Order: sequence, then structure tokens, then C-alpha cells
Amino acid sequence: MRSASCCQGTRFAWCLHHLQVPGEERFVSLALVNTRFSLSHGPVDLLDGTEAAHLWLVRHELLPDRVALNGRQAGRLLGLREASRALFEARAVGAVPPGESLDTLNSALGAAPSTPRLAWTSDGPHRADEPDTGNPAAAALSLLAEDATELLTGAEAEQLTECAAQGCARWFLRSHAARRWCTTKCGNRVRAARAYAARKGR
Repeated sequence: MRSASCCQGTRFAWCLHHLQVPGEERFVSLALVNTRFSLSHGPVDLLDGTEAAHLWLVRHELLPDRVALNGRQAGRLLGLREASRALFEARAVGAVPPGESLDTLNSALGAAPSTPRLAWTSDGPHRADEPDTGNPAAAALSLLAEDATELLTGAEAEQLTECAAQGCARWFLRSHAARRWCTTKCGNRVRAARAYAARKGR
């Protein structure tokens, strides 16, 4: 059973993180990496604990609510998050990522891969991969790893960038080359800090 304090703390963090970062609506792996960020009161981790990790997966429709998540599985989710962040960083600067990060993502890819299927609806034929229902937690990680792979190898990878606001640590897809902040809130915070520093320096 979830404790009241845990649920309240998790809901509070979700409320603080209500501003969606550009790209998260298309790539859930981007949302995964952005579960660790900073606000004015300090660092926030939306996956801090097994119950919080379970809630995040359920909210993103990656895991049925009735399926439990154990500590080892939650730890693998954290590992995939940090590996994905390292791969994003490497892609952004054109560097070779750490081998451990690649191994972590590839391990998640192969743990419970989805089965490709051809579906045919009124809109015509389309690919509809079926997740591995025998291991829901591993299937969720596999879907996240597939999503990260698609982002890193697709056209949108050129738009992938880390927010320039000090301490933010969130990643987003730029809508134009001049964009430096993930949200207007971060942009406003940076501009306010600059204005304060300018006044103080007079």
C-alpha cells in the first residue's frame, strides 16, 4: 500500500513539473530523461522510489496500474534514464557515448522486444507492434529504449538540446536554432537573474 506521505510528495512534484517540455509529447524517452531536474527549492526526481517509478510508468501508459513494480525493475528504469541522458549528451556534441550507456540501452531493447504486426484499419495499413505481455515491466523498458533509439537516429536528433538555464538539466527539441530554454519559465528565470546581476553591479 502506498503511504500518504509518498503519494503527496509525488503529486507535489508532478504539479511542479506541469509545464511540458517541447518534444515530450512525441518522445516518451525525452520525458523519462526529464524526470530528474531542478527547481528553485532544489533538485526533483519523479522516479525517487519504487512507487514513484510505478506511477510514472502508469501515467505514461507504459504499464498497467494493476502490475506491480519491484525495486530491481525500478532500478533498471533509473539506469535506462541515466544511459539515455548520456546518449543524448553524446549526440548533442558529436561524441562517442560511454560503452556502458550503450550496453544499458541495448540490454533494455532486447529484454522484451515488441512483435511487429501489420494492422489494417479504415485509414489503411500501418505497423502496429505488440508489446511482450509476458513481462510487462521489461516490455515498458524495451519500449522506452526503442523510443530513445528512434529519437537518436531520426531527423529530430538535430534539434535535441539541453536547457541552457543553470541547474535545469532538462532536454528538449528546439523549434528554432536560437531557442536555448526548455520552457518560458526557465527563460524568464535566466533573464530575471541577469537583470538582478546588472542592478547589483551598478
